[in-house]
Amino acid sequence: MTGPTGSTTVGWIDASSGASGDMLLGALLGAGVPVDVLQAAVDAVSPEPVTLAVEQVTRHGFAAIRCHVHVAESSTARTWADIRALLASATLDEAVGELATAVFGRLAEAEAAVHGVAVDDVHFHEVGALDSIADVVGVAAGFVHLGLERLECSPIAVGGGTVQIAHGTVGVPVPAVVELLRGIPSYGGPVDLELTTPTGAALLAELVDDFGPQSPMAVSATGAGAGGRDPADHANVLRLVVGVSTGSTTGEGSTTGDALVIEANVDDLDPRLWPDVIAALLGAGASDAWLTPILMKKGRPAHTLHVLVAHDAADAVRREIFRQTSTIGVREQGFAKHALERDFLSVDVGGHAVAVKLARLDGELMNVQPEYADVVAAAAALGRPVKETLAEAQALARAQLA
Repeated sequence: MTGPTGSTTVGWIDASSGASGDMLLGALLGAGVPVDVLQAAVDAVSPEPVTLAVEQVTRHGFAAIRCHVHVAESSTARTWADIRALLASATLDEAVGELATAVFGRLAEAEAAVHGVAVDDVHFHEVGALDSIADVVGVAAGFVHLGLERLECSPIAVGGGTVQIAHGTVGVPVPAVVELLRGIPSYGGPVDLELTTPTGAALLAELVDDFGPQSPMAVSATGAGAGGRDPADHANVLRLVVGVSTGSTTGEGSTTGDALVIEANVDDLDPRLWPDVIAALLGAGASDAWLTPILMKKGRPAHTLHVLVAHDAADAVRREIFRQTSTIGVREQGFAKHALERDFLSVDVGGHAVAVKLARLDGELMNVQPEYADVVAAAAALGRPVKETLAEAQALARAQLA
């Protein structure tokens, strides 16, 4: 899937009714992924016949697609090592194989942590069955087919009550789901049913880039995948919305898009480190970074670190915040961002090149700003005041434009 030049193809998952492998398969089919794409990937991995059957259903009055995974009876027990070998020997698209392997790796690590065993010795029980192999591989193939550049998801409903698993009756969410959703927003309810399965949790944990409300996008396709149950007062569906991020042109030279501001209050960092911290954050992909002096409880002086960053660079910037500062937590908000079209020209100041940034709105020049580092370097080499060198660079740029 491709969008207009400079746009970003995105997807958003509504997991307010939880998530499972078959719900994700149904949503992908509804969003336009051909069933043959999913079936071919499943056939490449499954050691026994598995068939995907598509059914149009309704859930609490809403149309949805139910993807049935039909398998033969099998008593074969499979460990993570067995499944890894199946994936490694399959004739799969490389991206599909890597994604499916990563999802099963998450499942294995979660089960190992819950049951206190070595990862390679994990017996998957429910998730090791052929239908779950089909779920993971089929969903991986579907998302690779869509070619999204970013995938977002709402907080995940996990359900409530109890459920019967191979180890007996346990509360919902089951321990593996709790482990898989570490650090991911989730909540109990809205009904006393198991809404999010370990397979669904592992798929979302691996696939999703950001969790929160749908960001601005021009929607091109939607799909609703139905769960197996149909409670009377709840639409048991997972929705997938696909489109192009509205970081699209609002006028020649003006763009609007979504971004995050990540913040942290820090009161125990040597203030001499802040210039290096900000430089590191900009190097990690932040659009901007700045400090605000604040007064915290008990009169402690501190700073609030603010970092403006696009969604696709947010993970790297968060990591750099934790690496470079003493904070142990951050908060963030989504914002709409409007930016002028920018380009550069170069001027010669006494034999030294100085880059000049130009900003335009609807073709009209709004700002002419020499790059300060270039100005400082030229001033030092020429033995001239920085303010004079800056003024000359700006005058040369405007003359060149005229």
